[in-house]
Amino acid sequence: MGEQPARGRKKAAASPPRAAGGGPARAAKKPAKPESHLAMVRRARRINRELAELYPYAHPELDFRNPFELLVATVLSAQTTDLRVNQTTPALFAAYPTPEDMAAADPEKLEEIIRPTGFFRAKARSLAGLSTVLRDDFGGEVPGRLEDLVKLPGVGRKTANVVLGNAFGVPGLTVDTHFGRLVRRWKWTEQEDPEKVEADVAAIFPRSEWTMLSHRVIFHGRRVCHSRKPACGACPIAPLCPAYGEGETDPEKARKLLKYELGGQPGQRLSPPPDYPGRPAPPLGAG
Repeated sequence: MGEQPARGRKKAAASPPRAAGGGPARAAKKPAKPESHLAMVRRARRINRELAELYPYAHPELDFRNPFELLVATVLSAQTTDLRVNQTTPALFAAYPTPEDMAAADPEKLEEIIRPTGFFRAKARSLAGLSTVLRDDFGGEVPGRLEDLVKLPGVGRKTANVVLGNAFGVPGLTVDTHFGRLVRRWKWTEQEDPEKVEADVAAIFPRSEWTMLSHRVIFHGRRVCHSRKPACGACPIAPLCPAYGEGETDPEKARKLLKYELGGQPGQRLSPPPDYPGRPAPPLGAG
């Protein structure tokens, strides 16, 4: 399901990130002339290799046991954190474990269970709608084709790619806010529209890399390259980043900005994969 062996775990979890090549993070040298497309592609692929070394355990940060659970969790993740979804879905799937169960759910009861994820009325309508379509048109099974998934209520291309890549092994790029922000900072694209971003990035990497690339970029966006204050001084790919300096460049101050396992904090999953080097997240209401 997109999870990788635990090689390099201690390096990634126990010590602060280092720049590519092992030295301290530093600013990328400004090129004397505009970067060619070929040079950008080579730099992009090197960034991917560096991220693979930093996050050998990268994985989807939603708890799920089957395609239906991943589909539902991804729909719920809109406008909230994966952590809040993971804290909510145990009760949801205990009450409605199958599409047939969720299609027959009392709307008010369904809304109350998913209330912590926000926008719960609209999300409840989507869950009831997609469950009904799965029951009536797909024999209660989640389809494994993009063109079928995007016809389900509440399911767009991003959600479809998450499900395809992590439940069916079909490569796909997950263009969420983290992914879009980082690939623009890295000058892989200048596009804002998610589908155009997806097309530009897909042209840079082999199809076989798409799913794991998505996990690595999103991991980095959540842990290091934050929206408002990126931890530039603690970023391992600083020498490859055209946007170096947008955030905190002092190494000690930057280390304090690191999140989740890199910052010694719990992750987002209550049930992370065995090779995850950080602590599981607490259940809803704990602590």
